[in-house]
Amino acid sequence: MYKPLVRLMAGAALAATTLLAPASHAQPAQTAPAGQKYVAVTPPQATDTPGKVEVLEFFSYNCPHCAVMEPLVVEWAKKQPDDVVLKQVPVAFSAAMKPMQQLFYALQDMKRPDLHPKVFDAIHTQRKRLFDKKAMSEWAVSQGLDKAKFEATFDSFSVNTQVARADQLVKAYNIDGTPSFGVGGKYLTSPVLAGNSYEGALAEVDRLIPMVRSGAK
Repeated sequence: MYKPLVRLMAGAALAATTLLAPASHAQPAQTAPAGQKYVAVTPPQATDTPGKVEVLEFFSYNCPHCAVMEPLVVEWAKKQPDDVVLKQVPVAFSAAMKPMQQLFYALQDMKRPDLHPKVFDAIHTQRKRLFDKKAMSEWAVSQGLDKAKFEATFDSFSVNTQVARADQLVKAYNIDGTPSFGVGGKYLTSPVLAGNSYEGALAEVDRLIPMVRSGAK
């Protein structure tokens, strides 16, 4: 459950983060019908993984709620069957947040997804200002990456193409806050929609997955 202590911790993290990072929407504004913990994606979206149930996690590195959810998402993903695919989608609510999208995809392209949770730790625990290319490059070097290769990857066609795709998904799913979860191109849920609960959001994703399989409306 989303205990008051967790709410206080998340709120404190949010207050601290606003002093360090560009503004982001940490809480979605979308509302669901009474008794429902998700909203329908309109129009439904084709997914990039045909034959699978694609779960999109919309997140931002400077979102404290995303930082809290990261280990929960990791554990959740380990328990999913082969036909469920998790794809993480970095969100930029302003041009100032684009470097954080590039950082995510640069780490993926360099085959260092293990550094993804460490970015959250650097920003939210160590209070490092990883909000521009220079700071990110220095941090990447401290993690053992080659500076020239990192910077070339950061600005590469591949990374920029993936950023553009992320922006398309954010618009298509009408994302107004992070973290949010798109399920099968049909449904969207979040901790707020699921009753202000991190665990509740993942439980709702679990409930929506069979609905995607069955084609339920």
